[in-house]
Amino acid sequence: MDWTRDGKDWPNREFSRFVRHRPHYWHLQVAGDGPVVLLIHGTGGATHSWRDVLPILAERYRVVALDLPGQGFTKLGARQRCGLDAMSRDISALLDGEGLLPDAIVGHSAGAAIALRMVRDLKRPPKALVGLNAALESFKGPAGFVFPMMARMMALNPFSASEISRWLGTAAGVEYMIAGIGSEISPEGLALYRRLVADRHHTDATLAMVAQWSLDGLQHDLPSIDVPTLLIVGEDDRAVPVSGSVRAVARLPQAELARFPGLGHLAHEEAPEAVTARIEAFLEDRL
Repeated sequence: MDWTRDGKDWPNREFSRFVRHRPHYWHLQVAGDGPVVLLIHGTGGATHSWRDVLPILAERYRVVALDLPGQGFTKLGARQRCGLDAMSRDISALLDGEGLLPDAIVGHSAGAAIALRMVRDLKRPPKALVGLNAALESFKGPAGFVFPMMARMMALNPFSASEISRWLGTAAGVEYMIAGIGSEISPEGLALYRRLVADRHHTDATLAMVAQWSLDGLQHDLPSIDVPTLLIVGEDDRAVPVSGSVRAVARLPQAELARFPGLGHLAHEEAPEAVTARIEAFLEDRL
């Protein structure tokens, strides 16, 4: 993604800054004052996913949103550091270096897994965690073998990212993708996702993330993550089963579940006011 071309009308661009912190060149958005709340998007997303959430939270908090390595406008500096543990360590070091250690972390999908992993890697743990349609379990059955294998093969093929971007980077391809995860979002949101997936570098980094992803260590550590945690689920999510969040709540020492009927995987983009209000209610007594 090129900031001069693709970032000229990027949501909340007035809050954007770029930071070089090894090994990546990071795109951050920082807004508001108060306790620091970090927002982490899911696989294949970017800061645009928080376009309506960030301004609401920034009325009470210092909100930090970032693009994951190679995705959105963050430039990938080390391809081998796209897995869960590496990203958690690199994001934790970045925030420490910028004086933005989070008091709370809100993560969507795979971003929720990163949020939970960061409890181990931050200099001080956050006071609260929120996961939105948290992707905390690996694919089951044959998919558990086939999908990671496909991702690794595609990540090794230099033409794969271009081919996927050409297909998904169409209006029809993006609509098919978003409908497939159970969500209905605005035309603006669809256009932003189309801009992302049409970019070969963004798609390539997304494939690298999937290829390097492993939740085994995090699953083992869930019972030791003693931080107040809220897991929010859209009951129409077709990407991440609600049952995974139910099981995680049972294993986390201080966790609760909030259900939103009629919303899919991108619940915070479909109903940002309602979802953000639930997040704020959870954070109010903890920050």
